[in-house]
Amino acid sequence: GISVPGPSGWDAAASRRPGIRYLYADGDDPDDLAAAASDAVETTRETRRPALLHVRTVRYLGHAGTDVESGYRRSAEIEADLDRDPLLALARRISGPDLASRYDEIATTVRGLADELQDAVRLDSAFEIAEPLRAPEAAELAAGNPFVAGSGERERVFAGRLPERSGPLTLAQSINATLSDALAAHPELFVFGEDVGRKGGVYGVTRGLQQRFRLARVFDTLLDEQSILGLALGLGVSGLLPVPEIQYLAYLHNAEDQLRGEAASLRFFSGGAFTNPMVVRIAGLAYQRGFGGHFHNDNSLAVLRDIPGLLIAVPSRPEDAAPLLRTCLQAALHNGSVCAFIEPIALYHERDLHQPGDRGWLGDYSSFTSEPLLGRGRTHGSGEDLTIITFGNGLRMSLRVAARLAADGIDARVLDLRWINPLPVEDIVREAAATGRVLVADETRHSGGVGEGIVAALVEHGFTGSIARVAAADSFIPLGEAAYAVLLSEEDIDRAARKLAERG
Repeated sequence: GISVPGPSGWDAAASRRPGIRYLYADGDDPDDLAAAASDAVETTRETRRPALLHVRTVRYLGHAGTDVESGYRRSAEIEADLDRDPLLALARRISGPDLASRYDEIATTVRGLADELQDAVRLDSAFEIAEPLRAPEAAELAAGNPFVAGSGERERVFAGRLPERSGPLTLAQSINATLSDALAAHPELFVFGEDVGRKGGVYGVTRGLQQRFRLARVFDTLLDEQSILGLALGLGVSGLLPVPEIQYLAYLHNAEDQLRGEAASLRFFSGGAFTNPMVVRIAGLAYQRGFGGHFHNDNSLAVLRDIPGLLIAVPSRPEDAAPLLRTCLQAALHNGSVCAFIEPIALYHERDLHQPGDRGWLGDYSSFTSEPLLGRGRTHGSGEDLTIITFGNGLRMSLRVAARLAADGIDARVLDLRWINPLPVEDIVREAAATGRVLVADETRHSGGVGEGIVAALVEHGFTGSIARVAAADSFIPLGEAAYAVLLSEEDIDRAARKLAERG
């Protein structure tokens, strides 16, 4: 704090952690500091474990230019700090006849650098300032598919049973196969998180990966989301490609600043000089049965949508999962992007679409893609009466509604966004213009939900047709059947679609 002192000893006590060597030194004792720093370095090198060096020092002249510390500190305290000046302590330790001249030489150098920078070009437009946050263009990403290994390696990894020859897959199976392909193609890629290794994930999405690629490449972490994303930060800035998993979307809130304040900001504040690429897989959204509550059914993406430069993909169909995940990996590898890959839990193992046993929610594995799909949606159907814009679980519900509408003579097309950021605005505007009537089916909350961005995009691009929106209630999600009282339902979509169609 600026004016609030911490309790005596609290920082030392809070700094002590299991497995981390703690060392203390006074900033005004150069010899003690040098010894402690050397000890920390040697400890880290010998044990390959972290060490924490706690150096006590002083602050002069207040917290900022507007802060007058004499207003809340006694003169005696301020004067006592002057006696602990670390620069003067170092000067006393290395005192000699040329010390003053060295000090003047440094001052001259600093003054000269300041003069050189007086006329330096300054950022003066929003475009220039936000340039490091810009999403990569498809052409900027690597041509072809760098996340599929050679045929021989793939045969070995998949034990001769290549996923594209295995028949239609579920969403979970498609994600698993994509991760296997990526791990085989890139030795610098790591998959880790809570229960992802030995257990193979709470929902079996990473099942078998640790057995195929060993403990060093696919491993379990502490039950600590800050540690998971913190590890990803370190791996990414070191030139590796981390793919951490956050077990549930609601768990992300324990560590969201690792994305907002650290991962997504490094490229921005370094002007692109440094990056910490990663693809964060997050099991999320709602509608899973038999296991719920707001910690396991979370339908809010607002905290992610608010982070500048963060790419957000939401695969719904199994055949879309591989191209979308591969595009995120390409953006991370070639552009240093930070990506959130939101996997709808309720669709992981879904097989049917309209009727039990119809296998309409299975899809073929896409092992190759001609171009990255960043910021591109996918349209289902070509109806001319109504456009339903949706994503995630909303896609399955909307396709079921569209079939019922068709039986009653209302032809609807359904646009699956697939990307929340960058939002596929070009596809939204085109598909809206094709029918002149748009229903936004948004499974996130009514306030702060994705639907707000869709409607805003339509208005900003001059759409003059009819717009309606249905979304989840502004509520946490309760347990049991009560959850479906606050979530977006097929009935909500059906009712709104028919009402909208009647207008025209």
